[in-house]
Amino acid sequence: MVERNNSCVRQSEQVCISVNRIFDSARDKDCLEDLKVQFTDTVQDVIDHATAVRTKCVDVISTSITVEEIPFNCGFYHVTVRYYFCVKLEVCVGNGRSIEVEGVAAYDKKIILFGSEKDVSVFKSDPANNDFCTNPDCMGCHTECALPTVVVEVAHPISLDTKLVEKCRPFGHCCLPCDCIPQIIRQRFNGCFKEGLGTQSVYVSLGVFSVIRMERQVQLMIPAAQLVLPERDSTPVANGDPCSIFEKMCFPCDSFMPVSDPHNMNCCNNNNNCNNGCNKK
Repeated sequence: MVERNNSCVRQSEQVCISVNRIFDSARDKDCLEDLKVQFTDTVQDVIDHATAVRTKCVDVISTSITVEEIPFNCGFYHVTVRYYFCVKLEVCVGNGRSIEVEGVAAYDKKIILFGSEKDVSVFKSDPANNDFCTNPDCMGCHTECALPTVVVEVAHPISLDTKLVEKCRPFGHCCLPCDCIPQIIRQRFNGCFKEGLGTQSVYVSLGVFSVIRMERQVQLMIPAAQLVLPERDSTPVANGDPCSIFEKMCFPCDSFMPVSDPHNMNCCNNNNNCNNGCNKK
């Protein structure tokens, strides 16, 4: 038994901490209808010979967030979030053959949030540049912007619909011309994005759940119950008998007994301990 020294434990006290306080937030359930998917020159040729398309999966690969003060409305900010989606499609090209391709789509979401005001200049030291004789060209501190910070959390997008449309027909929405695709997005795809290529376009409708919050760094005084160190010692992992480790595993009853009640199905999806009555007698 290892003897513990309680000298590291402190009594309750008031402490000052620096944290990001959430001043405003919003949750949204957006249906993004008929977003145009942009393709590279190598993929556009496949789309032109397509007879049908379907969306296999969609990922949010990046966002671009801008924050602007609203004049004559102190403390409120106009936030624009541009989502960049990587759309993976399965394309039928005839004779029972299908090809998987990828394209990029975008959507601009606009929202107004309250973030308070902070009319001061903030400077922070840089531990990586803390020499005694500091180079004047590399100052040892950097400034912090007075604008609040916006944090965007977005769930995995849901594909609602996919349409294959001739380019000669005016249709859908496109807020992402090929010239406006960032270089970091272009590098994910093979080929070059060019306007005016091909005879057919693809439009997708997506369902997006998101939470957007506006934060500022503030100093708060909070009560701290105690300061403790870990109670358990680290122990090396030993290579034991694999059969003895296997003997400790529970039998996977759920894998052998299908669930007939939809309520129990949800229970098992949310709780790994649900055993579908394997323990019933």
